[in-house]
Amino acid sequence: MLLWINGPFGGGKTQTAHEIRRRLPGSVVCDPEHPGFGLNRMLPPGLRGDFQDLRSWRQGVVEVLDLTLTRHEGVVIAPMTVTDPGHFAETVGRLRELGHDVHHFTLLAERETVLRRLRERGLGRLLGSVLGNAALRRESWAVRRLDDCLERLREPEFAEHLWTDRVTVPRTADRIAVLAGLTLRPNHEGRLRTRLRQAGVGIRHIRLD
Repeated sequence: MLLWINGPFGGGKTQTAHEIRRRLPGSVVCDPEHPGFGLNRMLPPGLRGDFQDLRSWRQGVVEVLDLTLTRHEGVVIAPMTVTDPGHFAETVGRLRELGHDVHHFTLLAERETVLRRLRERGLGRLLGSVLGNAALRRESWAVRRLDDCLERLREPEFAEHLWTDRVTVPRTADRIAVLAGLTLRPNHEGRLRTRLRQAGVGIRHIRLD
């Protein structure tokens, strides 16, 4: 089974994916961003753009996820923003055509909520002050894409929609598990430990490209 977790940049996809992996034995997170950033790094800076526009990214993601779903016995989790219907058809749709059990979820939130999460993810303001322009460029790019991203992801083709404004990451993971027919281990973490663990996840997934 594949859980594809879609949503706007800063919408909680990665945190939710790692929460499910933590509480679902045998599951793995396969992040489609990794090959995307690798492909961009191969290009001269002046030729870099949205790596999803590269056919090699779309085909590569399908190939790797197809291999993982075929040979790995546990649930596979892919946190990735996809808003272009054509790209969606060539990735999520193609995996379904190959016969895989694909459950797609879009995490949505109001614009103000996403903006707050963008400011707070990773080390927040401290991280921005240390990394300077690189961190600011990433956040500015996400903010510029936000309105278009939220509008597109509300379309019916990107269901199942889950609103997360007033829902914690563990509760969102619980909702996804129920909808996918999965059973997660109980969440016994305290609030402080959860915040520290989520900060660690955020730090490990900082992108400076």
